[in-house]
Amino acid sequence: MFNILTMHYHHLGSIPPKRHTQFRKPDGSLYAEELFSTEGFSDVYSLIYHTHPPTQIVQVGDPYSVAPKLVSDKQLKHRSLKGFRIEPEDDYLRSRKPVLVNDDCRITLAAPRKSMSDYFYKNADADEVIFIHEGTGTLRTMYGNLDFAYGDYLVVPRGTTYQLTFNDENNRLFIVESTSPITTPKRYRNNYGQLLEHSPFCERDIRKPMHLETHDEQGDFLFYIKKQDQIYPYHYLNHPFDVVGWDGYLYPYAFSIHNFEPITGRLHMPPPIHQTFETRAFVICSFVPRLYDYHPLAIPAPYNHSNIDSDEVLYYVDGDFMSRKSVERGQITLHPGGIPHGPHLGTVEKSIGKKETLELAVMVDTFRPLKMTEYAAGIEDGEYYRSWLPA
Repeated sequence: MFNILTMHYHHLGSIPPKRHTQFRKPDGSLYAEELFSTEGFSDVYSLIYHTHPPTQIVQVGDPYSVAPKLVSDKQLKHRSLKGFRIEPEDDYLRSRKPVLVNDDCRITLAAPRKSMSDYFYKNADADEVIFIHEGTGTLRTMYGNLDFAYGDYLVVPRGTTYQLTFNDENNRLFIVESTSPITTPKRYRNNYGQLLEHSPFCERDIRKPMHLETHDEQGDFLFYIKKQDQIYPYHYLNHPFDVVGWDGYLYPYAFSIHNFEPITGRLHMPPPIHQTFETRAFVICSFVPRLYDYHPLAIPAPYNHSNIDSDEVLYYVDGDFMSRKSVERGQITLHPGGIPHGPHLGTVEKSIGKKETLELAVMVDTFRPLKMTEYAAGIEDGEYYRSWLPA
């Protein structure tokens, strides 16, 4: 399978002229080459050159479970979660609260106050998209650093060891995990992986890792590795960012929702025009400020529609949403497959004649049903399903 995760070959630091050949340090000893690949050896990969072998484990601690606790509510109904009711916590991993999950996807809210200063994290289960709703800082990996700010998507391939460094304590993250690779939409790429002219973003909008840090340090470095819903504490002899150089197609990158260029038309366009990422089991879309439809009889508000094949999750970031009433920042709506949903009463007529919308939101459409967790039940507005009734 041909997956283009990051569109472009990239390299940082020093690498040998040929792969799998001798590459020596100034003292004459060999650097340790590592192949970092997806789907065995048949898909995208990078070759990484470590100062020390990345295999030297000092100690392994006892794992603990981070499996989401599901609620038994089997009702098929529209739901709304008040995302900003998730309480901030100092530690990044403890702040991650899964709210909607299935076997392909995990949607998590996090409000970490502190940087990851004394440990490193690796998700060996899933690729991650970390959307920055509030906060600024730096994503640090062995590939180099990526600065982030409000509106950034951080795309982190599974197995990437990272640290998040925050500039202050006010941080809100919307995290989507995927058990299959996260890619750009196929219809926006040619056979060489280049984004086409009709794509709503291009390679210039992709921010790649820079500022490679090489830490030639040995000691006791704590890793937390997530695998099959367990966190495994590992103590390694070598600093994980001991890389002198790397090259390839597999690496984390950043893309700002503010660089998504909306596709508009004379009549209301369907949600796929907002698609930003795809996986085998769900898609991620970006709703951004845009001009409304310009047919003289156009209705800018979306039409009622039935989600037959997917569950629709919308995470409200900022702005005014023409199809909903009483929307707040950080709110999540879940419109499950099997029943129709649409604009609230009065919003259709109100939208006619409007020239633009200033809404900002992230949508996740999953092809298999999502389940609620205990965290979700604790922040749910139980009356949301009645919000289409006359006041």
